[in-house]
Amino acid sequence: MVRTGSSAAASRRSRQWLVRLILIAVLAGLIAAGLAWWRGLSWKPDAATYPRAGIYVSEASGEVNFRTARALGAQFAYLQGSLGADGLDGTFAANIDQVRASGMKVGVVHAFDPCVPADLQSAKFVTVVPRDPNLLPPAIALEKLASQCPQRVSEAAVESELMTLVNQIEIHAGKPVILKPSRAFEREYEISSRIERNLWLASNWYEPSYAGRPWLLWTANDALHTEAAEEPIAWVVVQP
Repeated sequence: MVRTGSSAAASRRSRQWLVRLILIAVLAGLIAAGLAWWRGLSWKPDAATYPRAGIYVSEASGEVNFRTARALGAQFAYLQGSLGADGLDGTFAANIDQVRASGMKVGVVHAFDPCVPADLQSAKFVTVVPRDPNLLPPAIALEKLASQCPQRVSEAAVESELMTLVNQIEIHAGKPVILKPSRAFEREYEISSRIERNLWLASNWYEPSYAGRPWLLWTANDALHTEAAEEPIAWVVVQP
């Protein structure tokens, strides 16, 4: 059967409308995704549900105005301090003084390195962090995996060295540490079920559950854009 000219034209118009509808749907999806991303830049959990909140900053955050952060609702600030056996956040010394001047409570985070003995890491921590009962409980960030070490480090060695580091830092601080495992670290070592300490978990916009037990601190937005800092900062809430 041969199509008439009018039916062929109608078919072309139908295809054109279909293409236009698809393009409109794609454009609408892109706009919706863009709006969600934009809102996410400034998203914080509801303060009525999570009344205690703070920030986590490091050298990557650039210059931070802690008085402004406090005005935005932050009641405490955790600062990146020592890293492994020989690393130090370049903004730590200035930041800790400025947090105290702002009236917020302050705590320090040590970045655990599974490639380095615990004794060397704790020695670095105690030279960087003062013994001050007013400091918040120290936190140990668990992100680097043993698979990144130049020499093989067993899973048992990672747990053993971490436990040694926990004990040594707790002796210096006079209070229990908080473990801050990333999702990848927890998946690799299941450390939350092996070492019984309060947890600090991270999951943008949604409460984290990857540790299999309740958390104390939650990084709810690790790239919060505010007028308090040059670069994004992490917004952290306390379990209500």
